[in-house]
Amino acid sequence: MAVRGVRGATTVAANTKEEIISKTEELLKALVTRNDLHADDIASVIFSVTEDVDAEFPAVAARAMGWIYTPLFCTREIPVKGSLKGVIRVLMHVNSDKRQEELMQIYLHDARKLRPDLEEGGSRYYSSE
Repeated sequence: MAVRGVRGATTVAANTKEEIISKTEELLKALVTRNDLHADDIASVIFSVTEDVDAEFPAVAARAMGWIYTPLFCTREIPVKGSLKGVIRVLMHVNSDKRQEELMQIYLHDARKLRPDLEEGGSRYYSSE
């Protein structure tokens, strides 16, 4: 069994604890569901946020989902001029027998703009309005 990386991102409409937790939970649930993962499959998760997202740690959402023993880490994105604001990114390391190209990368809301190279409806891309 290999350790694979699964990526995803979402955006928040407001820098509030409730919005950060809600949007992070939505993203994590989509990653788990669409990739048929279980909590025991997750080796670790790295969250990053843009500098305008600081009302709560995204890892709080994972802990609320019961990921008590999963190593979680939060960090800040590089503030590149003109980059998308209000973004929460996730890099999830999972133990899986699937090939890397079989895993689905999840981009929700305005974060879809981050990966225009992945076509909506394709085998590796999922978006939500």
